[in-house]
Amino acid sequence: MATTREIKYRICPLCEATCGLELVVDGREVVAVRGDDADVFSQGFICPKGAAITQLDQDPDRLREPLVRRNGSLLPVSWDDAFAEVESRLMPIVARHGADAVAVYLGNPNVHNLSLMLYGQALLRTLRSKNVYSASTVDQIPKQLAAGLMFGTFTSVAVPDIERCDFLLMLGANPLDSNGSLWTVPNFPARLRALQQRGGRCVVVDPRRSRTAAVADQHLFIVPGTDAYLLMGIVHTLFDEDLVALDRLTTHTNGVEEVAASAKAFSPAAVAPVCGIPADTIRQLARDLARARRAAVYGRIGTCTQAFGTMASWLVDVCNVLTGNLDREGGVLFPLAPGFAANTHGEPGVGRGVRTGRRYSRVRGVPEVMGEFPCACLAEEIETPGEGQVRALITIAGNPVLSTPNGVRLARAFQSLECMISLDIYLNETTRHADVILPGLSPLEENHYDPVFTQFAYRNAARFSRPVFAPPTNRPQEWQTLLRLTAIVAGQGAGADIGALDDFIATTQVQNAVSNPRSPVHGREPGEILAALAPRRGPERLVDLALRTGPYGDGFGVRRDRLSLAQLEEHPHGVDLGPLQPRIPESLRTPSGKIELAPPTILADVERLRAGLVTSQRNGSLVLVGRRHLRTNNSWMHNLPLLARGRNVCTLQVHPDDAARIGLADGAVARVAARVGSVEVPVEVTEAIMPGVVSLPHGFGHDQPGTRLSIAAVRPGVNSNLLADELALDPVSGNAILNGIPVHVEPARPH
Repeated sequence: MATTREIKYRICPLCEATCGLELVVDGREVVAVRGDDADVFSQGFICPKGAAITQLDQDPDRLREPLVRRNGSLLPVSWDDAFAEVESRLMPIVARHGADAVAVYLGNPNVHNLSLMLYGQALLRTLRSKNVYSASTVDQIPKQLAAGLMFGTFTSVAVPDIERCDFLLMLGANPLDSNGSLWTVPNFPARLRALQQRGGRCVVVDPRRSRTAAVADQHLFIVPGTDAYLLMGIVHTLFDEDLVALDRLTTHTNGVEEVAASAKAFSPAAVAPVCGIPADTIRQLARDLARARRAAVYGRIGTCTQAFGTMASWLVDVCNVLTGNLDREGGVLFPLAPGFAANTHGEPGVGRGVRTGRRYSRVRGVPEVMGEFPCACLAEEIETPGEGQVRALITIAGNPVLSTPNGVRLARAFQSLECMISLDIYLNETTRHADVILPGLSPLEENHYDPVFTQFAYRNAARFSRPVFAPPTNRPQEWQTLLRLTAIVAGQGAGADIGALDDFIATTQVQNAVSNPRSPVHGREPGEILAALAPRRGPERLVDLALRTGPYGDGFGVRRDRLSLAQLEEHPHGVDLGPLQPRIPESLRTPSGKIELAPPTILADVERLRAGLVTSQRNGSLVLVGRRHLRTNNSWMHNLPLLARGRNVCTLQVHPDDAARIGLADGAVARVAARVGSVEVPVEVTEAIMPGVVSLPHGFGHDQPGTRLSIAAVRPGVNSNLLADELALDPVSGNAILNGIPVHVEPARPH
């Protein structure tokens, strides 16, 4: 019997590793998923998330038609009826109260989805509401703010050159489970082994002995929320022992003296009692960084989601600069992304830099960063009456009830909204409050290119995926859904011609390109470029434009045999663009054209850090930290059988000494209480957590009524963010404090 099976290739969009997948397809069914050995970037690596992509495609709980609330219930309707409902509910609110009465929340999956990434911006620009929120402020915004202030753009994040590194110091990072974060590095385990086999060392600083810490050469426990003290101790030592050596960065760096002055009070002896790491160890870390031939410091979510998130994120690169390892092969380098990167646009080596505080939140007066307010402020903006009150909300691929602080308060606030619209593939803990839910497609029915993660990649590469299956003809693609919403908020109505709107977006971007003196198409006729992009539409057209005008692009005929979308389509395994290379000064976009090592915004926070040398005392209390697991990234992944199976990972990890003192037994249930709430959760007694610290994973709490997550509901777990205080923020970035939360732990019932 003749087989209908064929092999197709796909970039996995489920986490930052962006691994290449090889799918065996029979008709409309995926019968096998493997890593793509020929993929130029991931080279055959695959994790459980990639293997589960077919379960996401086939999940019966995944929404496939719009839902509209009628008489208190969410009922299926046609697409035209759904958009008409959006218009009838949303636009009267805008007419009465203005655009700021509508808030938008962008979830983490936006950056993994080409349509949402490129066309969500069109909706935001048209709506012009100042009330924009995203998952960034429970994740990475301190790092992006520090990078922006130092290097000139929010995405100029230098990443470790792991393939040539000799000494890697990681803080608050667990890439064996995250596959890299703000560092796109598939198959980290093999790359770490290679580093060690060539004689290199890796040191992990973390309150938990994570999977990454377990295979490192050295693991150092640290008191949660004190990474900035450790790093200041390292900086102090570099100056004190005359180990500072900027080398070629000397002529490209401002502010070295100011940094030296800021570190004077933070000797290893002074910070050791605060961070819990001996002074001798801190001094040795500084020496190791300075004396290694090629070294890199990398900090991630654990360094961001704390009281000194921006300070710690800044100090990571201060250490890299002072040891001459920034922009050095084997140190940390800026990727040269094929398209969409702000540090490849405009005049090389100089720019406008970044600005914050262009507006302030209405209730708490918190400044915006990267065009958004902290998501921890959203509930109060809905609840508090007065001019500018948020009365409507649009959520795009997000579940803030689970992923942001004090989800109980936020869910209660959602119930008071006059209108809530959600773009989502699931009826989850957040979208159950919506009046209209507009579902997207399966990831196997969409094009895929990574505009964001190529900017954080361990190696330069370009890859594009065609849909594995043709998108359904009776359902809009997500970029089309966003354009219909954009037309509605623009006052064009639910039945507007979105083709014309798409042409307007493309024309605007072409006009920007031809008017840019640094663009390879500068001075050419926009009509000529648009004709060369035809017949592509939607995200394809924008990706082709970005690639062809980017640093590797063909310039629409100016540079032959260079990058274009057509070339990527001919190379299903991607195009390798080579290892990372030094890019300073051309990568800088600061007004001075130099690295601003001492941004005033950050230096102003040093006094708060100095005060903690005296006041930072634990007094025997417990503090809570989060944790990551390889089989989860976003909350909806708990609904995929392959990722939900196995032992229960939603446990409270407790050190044996603390368990004995409190009266907790392994497998028993503990009650964990904080200022804003409490949860009851099974206990896991383990020496992998340091004394005085307990740990809960994020993204659980699937026990809410009105959801449609049948697999996740079997083992719902508890929502760790019910313990996170929405009033507790890193004051510089507005990021929520999710690590180092003071908690009280006791047996939930007699053991």
